[in-house]
Amino acid sequence: MKLIDSFISYLQTERRCSPHTRQNYRRDLVRIKEFCTARAISDWRSLDVHAVRAYAASRHRQGVSGRTIARELSSLRSFYRFLLSEGEVGSNPAAEVSAPKAPRRLPEPLDVDQVARLLDGGGGDPLARRDLAIMELLYSSGLRLSELTGLDLAHLDLREGLVQVTGKGSKGRIVPVGRAARAALEGWLALRDRWAGAGENALFVGRHGRRLGQRAVQKRLRRWGVEQGLSGRLHPHLLRHSFASHLLESSGDLRAVQELLGHADIGTTQIYTHLDFQHLATVYDTAHPRARRKG
Repeated sequence: MKLIDSFISYLQTERRCSPHTRQNYRRDLVRIKEFCTARAISDWRSLDVHAVRAYAASRHRQGVSGRTIARELSSLRSFYRFLLSEGEVGSNPAAEVSAPKAPRRLPEPLDVDQVARLLDGGGGDPLARRDLAIMELLYSSGLRLSELTGLDLAHLDLREGLVQVTGKGSKGRIVPVGRAARAALEGWLALRDRWAGAGENALFVGRHGRRLGQRAVQKRLRRWGVEQGLSGRLHPHLLRHSFASHLLESSGDLRAVQELLGHADIGTTQIYTHLDFQHLATVYDTAHPRARRKG
């Protein structure tokens, strides 16, 4: 476990990974280490490509999804890159091993009417105003949950309609805040000081006066979804996904959506291109020079 502990420490100090990410790495590596121990593989130098393939196959037989196996192999590859840099091993046995292909599921976004019903249902008490500001900001600016809960007051510029967020890999970006979100945030900020503890800089705080946690946001949104009669579970990523889908559907600008979402790879953004075929046909008929219908 000593080398795993050193790797987790490296993720924290050098790569500045979040506690959640570090926990995932540790869980994956401990599981692989248990597999090695059961097969009398005594140390990380003794793990070879055949054993890594056997691990992936065993997880597949257990019914584990291809996505989860791919993440575990990615954790192992990253771990071995660290071990190589430290001179602990001479090769990376996971470098060429891939997981079974997992079907890529496209989450269904809320439609515009559902979003309107959700966001128009806000109440006047402080908790409801805070929750409305959270949902408006998630939908207005396409923030990740971690980005939202990491916001400080100084990151928000309501006069200019901008918010500065820190995304994955500690990469910062500035995204616009829409008119409705600005109004909701102003409503929350008028009440925030009644709740916030002394010296608390967080934009969103809970009843205890401290920064609102991710789990608390998830619970509040789930409750809002039930109260507003949404058929599926409401969660922060659904609002981010709806933001991206609606923006892309209206603009067709994949690069702009990529920048707003903070995706390093445009291939990640392309999951949002599942536009309605009728919409695509309409765009094609009106925009393509050889397809325009004669009046």
